[in-house]
Formats: sequence, structure tokens, C-alpha cells
Amino acid sequence: MTTTLKLSENIVNLRREKKITQEDLADFIGVTKAAVSKWETGQSLPDILILPQLAAYFDVTVDELLGYEAQLNREQIQKLYAGLAEDYARLPFEEVMEKTEGLVHRYYSCYPFLLQICTLWLNHFMLAKDQEQQQEVLGKGAKLCGHVMQNCREIAICNDAMTFKALFDLQMGKASEVVEQLEGMTDPSHIWRQTDSVLAQAYLAAGEGEKACSYTQISIYMHLLFLVGASTQYLGMNMKHLGICEQTIRRTEGILCLYNLDTLHPNSAAQFYYQAALVYMTHGKKEKALEKLGQYAQVVCFLLEEDHVCLHGDAYFDRLDEWIGKLELGAMPPRNMALVAKSVIQTLRHPLFGGLLDDEEFQRICKSIEKGVKRYE
Repeated sequence: MTTTLKLSENIVNLRREKKITQEDLADFIGVTKAAVSKWETGQSLPDILILPQLAAYFDVTVDELLGYEAQLNREQIQKLYAGLAEDYARLPFEEVMEKTEGLVHRYYSCYPFLLQICTLWLNHFMLAKDQEQQQEVLGKGAKLCGHVMQNCREIAICNDAMTFKALFDLQMGKASEVVEQLEGMTDPSHIWRQTDSVLAQAYLAAGEGEKACSYTQISIYMHLLFLVGASTQYLGMNMKHLGICEQTIRRTEGILCLYNLDTLHPNSAAQFYYQAALVYMTHGKKEKALEKLGQYAQVVCFLLEEDHVCLHGDAYFDRLDEWIGKLELGAMPPRNMALVAKSVIQTLRHPLFGGLLDDEEFQRICKSIEKGVKRYE
């Protein structure tokens, strides 16, 4: 953690904002004008007992007066996140929440860290004992996002906070508010959506071909993940329309195969195969459902292997690893793998799979997944 104090500078700025002289301030505090002058030039510091009086006079907190800003670097954020994710897997939920809230208060001005707390809460709120407690966690997350949006000056972080807030609100059943908040901003016709292409062209024009290639490769990767995620959602929206679903499955599987996403990003692939299996069970097509569950099991077992948990590139996406290393959480997964393993077991207990319980192939699939999960028990 790095700490920066700006007491001298803040006293000068606050005094000028209040339009008072050093003598006025000295008279109010009960010190000499020379003492105030030394505070402002950094030659000496006010007595610790004077700080609350100064803060009250300027109508700020002591921390604001001092200019105290606790900041964490990327490595520290990653270490804290990994520890908290593990805590959620082994400690009582309430105990971990108390710990995370304490860290929020301690690093209330470290906005990149606060966003990772939002990630943590979104990925673990469902572990709360009941719906009331879940709603409480979601409400705290939405409020934290509001704090970041109001106080952070970095546009990218504010935009991320806005998206997180929308996710919290959606989970709280505030769909209309989310629509109102995002509808205009996400209009596909807006030209700002072409910024990826424009920036790549700018890199090229500036003679930075390597940056252009790296940026474009990352853009392709992110758009692929978006496409697969959107296709998975689309299946869920059209569960009753087998024709639409089968076209979506066929087209998306082509993308998965072409870009080796089963191994490049197994989490996205697994979610798609699972949703496809649910579609086929909805229409009583057990053989096709088992085929998709088999693909799901294969990808899940690959994911649960220790070396495949983290984000990574491959022979084609050979520039991803450097970029991933610069992400706030690096290559680490957003949830502890012990919790992921438990959730995978739960997916096999979906009511739609009730008609497969006596099927030998389904039993084989379950056993293969259980074998992969055992390493985390």
C-alpha cells in the first residue's frame, strides 16, 4: 500500500477557498501566524490534537484534511482478491462479508480495488443464507458502484462501475431502471462503437504496427467471447423455439470449433453446451441432450484441471498473455475453484435432467465430472 499526505497543500487550498488570511486561521485555532505559515510551507506540522479543530473549521474530515489516500497496486489487489475468494469457499459467509466491508472502508479511494470487490460480491452473493441477505449484499454493491461513479475521475473505471451497478440492480429485480440507464448508451448505431477499429488504424498510421496487431487480436478475442455469451443467452430466450435454437447451436458450434474455444475459454464453451442440453431436454430430444452434456462434461473436466483454470492465449492468440497479465486480476478466475466445482455438481441436478437419471450415458457423464471435482474436495 502506498500512502500520500498533502496536509500543507490542503491547508493552503482550503484557506484560500474560505477566503481567509493566515492570521484569521491562526486566531481561530489559537496559534501564531508564524505557526500557520510553517504548516503551509511544510516546515512543521500541526499538533495531532489540532487536526480535528482544523478539519471542523474547514468542514472536511481529518482524512480529507491530511489528503490521506490509501492505494493498492495490481499485485496487492490480486493477492487480496485471491485470499477473499478462498475465504468464501471455506469460511462462513457473514465472516467474509465483514472482512470485505472492512477492506472497502480502508481503501475507499482505491477505485480499482473497489471494482474488484464488486466482482467478488457479484460472484458470491448467492452463498448468503437467504434471499433477504442476498438483497442486502446486492444493495451494498450498487451503493459502492455509485460511490465510484461519483468520485472517480477515470472514465474507464466509471464506465465499469456503471455496468456493475446495472448488474447489481438487475439481480435485485430493478429491470426497468437498468433499461432506462443503459438503453440509450448501448444503441448499436452509435459511432463510438467503432472505436476499436479507429484506434487500430491510428496505431498503424502512427507507425506502431505491433500495438495495432496486439490491440486487434484482443478485440477479436473479446468479440468472440461476447458472441458465444450472447448466443447462450439467445438459446435461453428461445427455449420453446427448437428451429431457432438449432440454428444458433449449429452456427455457434462452428465458431467454437474454428477458434478452439473449448480449450481457449472453456468457461464460455461449457455454459453454451449446457444451455444447448437444456434446450434439447425441453423438446424431449434425449440423445442430442446427452451429446451436448458429453461436450459440457469434457470442457468442464478440462477447466477443472489445475493448469487450465487461468485465462490464457494459444498459438493463434499469441498476444493475449501479455494483455491478460496487465488485467486487474491477472489470469486468476473470479471464483475459487472449490466453489466452481460445487456449482458444477449442482448443474447436473437440474429438473430437466430428471428423465436421464437412469440412463447409462448420463451416469457416465456424471461420474466423469465427479472425478474432476474430487481434486477440490
